[in-house]
Amino acid sequence: MNAPDFLRLPDVQASADERALAIQRVGIRGLRHPLALRGADGTVAHTVATVESTVALPTAVKGAHMSRFVAVLEESRGTVFDSAAFAALHAHMLARLESERGRIQFRFPCFLQKRAPVSGIASLLDIDATVEVDGALGEPPRQTLSLVVPVTSLCPCSKEISAYGAHNQRSHITLTVAPRAPLRLDELARVAEEEASSELYGLLKRADEKWVTERAYENPKFVEDLVRDIALRLRGDSRLAAWRVESENFESIHNHSAYALIESEGI
Repeated sequence: MNAPDFLRLPDVQASADERALAIQRVGIRGLRHPLALRGADGTVAHTVATVESTVALPTAVKGAHMSRFVAVLEESRGTVFDSAAFAALHAHMLARLESERGRIQFRFPCFLQKRAPVSGIASLLDIDATVEVDGALGEPPRQTLSLVVPVTSLCPCSKEISAYGAHNQRSHITLTVAPRAPLRLDELARVAEEEASSELYGLLKRADEKWVTERAYENPKFVEDLVRDIALRLRGDSRLAAWRVESENFESIHNHSAYALIESEGI
């Protein structure tokens, strides 16, 4: 029996390459895909991720089979992902792409329900998250989790030198951690919020706005203060193998940002 015509088509990607140049990462990016996440407390959250999948390509191979990256994701549909499931997906990708090393990155929004500090009214706050799985064939992959947490920071210098008022700004605190144990996204976000001049809320009444304004004024922090205070919290958490904290303050009196970073060894 003759093979179907599509099975007899030439496989150009698998042909030999004579330029003697390996490629560290080749694959797809910008693919949106549904993602179900199992939290450390067992609850399941559904979101949509933007996926980047890449593998290492040896010198002798002309190209990667790009369709296989999508096939790997399609074959994972219905999976509720936790650390073990991400590791299994990574291993499956390496097997399908016949590669020794690869990386998968999922970027997605997650939503935290928050209650206003005085009225108690509930609203959602969106936070950008990233899960990255990277490693070599036959080894446990390295998994990292990143959150970009929006907060308020108020300038200590402005408060000290001004007769009244102080300039403040919205800041993005980026926490990147390599967990040893399951970690709740909202728990990690709370570390950044608690160390900021004030946290943010989706919905505030007038009494809440008064509380937030005064809270920030009574708790001024430079960008350096933010990363140092958060680093102390992360450094003391035994569930984290490594960590990085970054803060970008979008200055309200300058047309540039203030920025600081502290990271542990091994991140």
